[in-house]
Amino acid sequence: MALSRVRELLGWLRPPAAGRVLDLGSGYGVWLSELLAAREDLTGVGVDLSLPDGLAQTAQDLGVGARVEWQQADAAQWSGGSFDVVVCVGASHAFGGLGPTLAAVRRHLRPGGQVLLGDGFWEVTPTPQALSALEAAPEDLPDLDGFLHQVREASFEPGPGHISTLAEWDDYEWSWTGSLVDWALHDAPTGADREQALAAAREHRRQWLGGYRSVLGFATVVLHDVAAA
Repeated sequence: MALSRVRELLGWLRPPAAGRVLDLGSGYGVWLSELLAAREDLTGVGVDLSLPDGLAQTAQDLGVGARVEWQQADAAQWSGGSFDVVVCVGASHAFGGLGPTLAAVRRHLRPGGQVLLGDGFWEVTPTPQALSALEAAPEDLPDLDGFLHQVREASFEPGPGHISTLAEWDDYEWSWTGSLVDWALHDAPTGADREQALAAAREHRRQWLGGYRSVLGFATVVLHDVAAA
């Protein structure tokens, strides 16, 4: 997703003055760091099982290093109080699916707060090739209407959102496989590392192009807590 779109979605979040933000499955910390950069009164916590190298430097470069805390932990088991905004993008695997993810973000959300949720859905009926590539079953993901239905069943109202385009998916996949190939051919310390990395890139490319391309979708949506409304 383009950074401009990331910032547009973050702009729909309305945490109160001096609010707290939680990012479950923070990855490289882009969503949380960008939100804190846009609001100098906010503080945040990012939780991920594996914290990438350079994470602290990225936050520092955006001027938010003093207002964010990165914690290496299992997001599904982590506990750390209540937050005005909870961000959870691309991390539902840590909780066991969309339903448990919605339950988890609610546990951390103050009443009336907002969530920025990003998760997968079936663009079309999944093909056998897509299911094989993703090691998934048809019931593992909903279609888009089912996605939003589950959101409403959990007492959240969907607000603004974004459906990742095919071009965005392709950019992501080319970057993923391309970076791995570049590392293998130029930086791999041993021949075995080189061949392992190239094999992984080739297999992922095969699964993407021959499996789930144009089948797997991804939606990122602002959710409003209406449980107490």
